[in-house]
Amino acid sequence: MVEQEAELDTLFHALSHPTRRAMLRQLADGEHSVGELAEPYAMSLAGASKHIQVLERAGLVERRVRGRVHMCRLDARPIRGGVEWMRFYERFWTERLDRLEEILRQEDES
Repeated sequence: MVEQEAELDTLFHALSHPTRRAMLRQLADGEHSVGELAEPYAMSLAGASKHIQVLERAGLVERRVRGRVHMCRLDARPIRGGVEWMRFYERFWTERLDRLEEILRQEDES
């Protein structure tokens, strides 16, 4: 349980920054170099690499080195844990809203 919580913490931390989310979006289209991932932003290769390291720690990115070029690809499997965690709250709110709807319907009928 503690390990699962740590994995969720790492996942949500990785997803908490808009640049990292945008990088993941780019990687959904296929493999990219660190330079290609950094290009849309006003950041150095070192800055982009730090963002990619956060994504790697979360298991969302795999990096390969081809000569001097670092290539990255998406591994979306860790996102499943976050989706499962959020589904609990989706069910929670759906049940609450269904209950509220029933109460309001009963009030309208009386």
